[in-house]
Amino acid sequence: MVLLEDIENTTLSGNELKKYRRRKRILDLLYRHDTLSATFIAKSIGVSLPTALALLKDLTQLKLVEVKGSGESKGGRRPTLFGLNNSSIFVISIELGRFKGKVAVYDSHNQLVAPVELITTSIDDKELVDKVYNTARQILSENYIRYSSVYGVGMAMPGLVDSAAGINFTIKEEAYQNIGERLKEKFGKLVYINNDARMEAYGEFVFGEAKGYQNAMIINWNWGVGLGMVLNGKLYNGGSGFAGELSHIKFVDDGDLCICGKRGCLETEISAYVIIKKAIEAVNTNRISQLTHKFKHCTDDIRVQDIISAAKMGDEFSISLLNSVGQALGKALSNTIQLLNPDIIVLGGLVSEANQYVLTPIQQSINQYCLEQISGNTKIVISNNWRHSGLLGITAKLFQKLFSEMNN
Repeated sequence: MVLLEDIENTTLSGNELKKYRRRKRILDLLYRHDTLSATFIAKSIGVSLPTALALLKDLTQLKLVEVKGSGESKGGRRPTLFGLNNSSIFVISIELGRFKGKVAVYDSHNQLVAPVELITTSIDDKELVDKVYNTARQILSENYIRYSSVYGVGMAMPGLVDSAAGINFTIKEEAYQNIGERLKEKFGKLVYINNDARMEAYGEFVFGEAKGYQNAMIINWNWGVGLGMVLNGKLYNGGSGFAGELSHIKFVDDGDLCICGKRGCLETEISAYVIIKKAIEAVNTNRISQLTHKFKHCTDDIRVQDIISAAKMGDEFSISLLNSVGQALGKALSNTIQLLNPDIIVLGGLVSEANQYVLTPIQQSINQYCLEQISGNTKIVISNNWRHSGLLGITAKLFQKLFSEMNN
């Protein structure tokens, strides 16, 4: 019985295709609502109750749906509630950073089936696909999950990602830019890829700090400065799928050379790499700081977390450094706030863990450069779950794609 498989090359009769689509709609409803009664499902997909029950019976026999108990009675019998089977539908979610990647397996209730596995890799790693495949298979094996129960693979990654075409144009070697095709060939599953900042934004919109807001900006402040946008309740990709490249807006005339090949990009002023670089320069010039005392003979060991910790201990240099990058980001955000008028801005990423040491100067800059009527109602918060929001975003997108009416 064709159900969750790609039916592009499968011939179905009219009645079979109708059944296929109805079953998909039921799975989508259960994914979004967790548990539902047959009556509610019948009304939602526009069929009779006996038809809905027959479809649910099919899905139950396939072990994709199971009875989850009884609902509240409204005067008669308590309705039977149906939900997705916890152990039948899984997806593999991958999130890449500048130097490392995360590989995770989620069930259809957006729950991790095992701890997230870290791998050393990058978008330019020729062994990237093999590494994520081997790690995913290891997670499945250790948790006794059949490979046939995995229906999708998703990857959130830095760069100019064309989600529809499955291409990352930032990968240096053109032969390796077709990341979607390479994943499809290796895994033999439905594949979805997108930019890491956009997937973090979607994760925050569906599960996190931006939930309930129709217009949100989510900042991924790590080795770059990614921006994901939700506009009018929908993830915004842009005309070519490249929206949100906040890192590479021109910020300083004749500034430092950026990895994109241009000078003076915002990334060259406020990224995690630049913050560490400025801390190392301070230590090497014997600047009075806790960092100098601790890292005088091992500057290569300085991490963003060390600078944040020093600031929290009252270190004047570290506080000043975080203040300066916070002001710079606030100035850059002022332009986007006045263009887009968001309800909320969510900060995530390593640097966001500085919390008030960057949040206060960001707000001060916005107050300075924005019209108060526009910025006054914009809430700015720190994400509580930014380390997983990208994985959750790609997971939600995978299930939506899996349960959607594909190939209509």
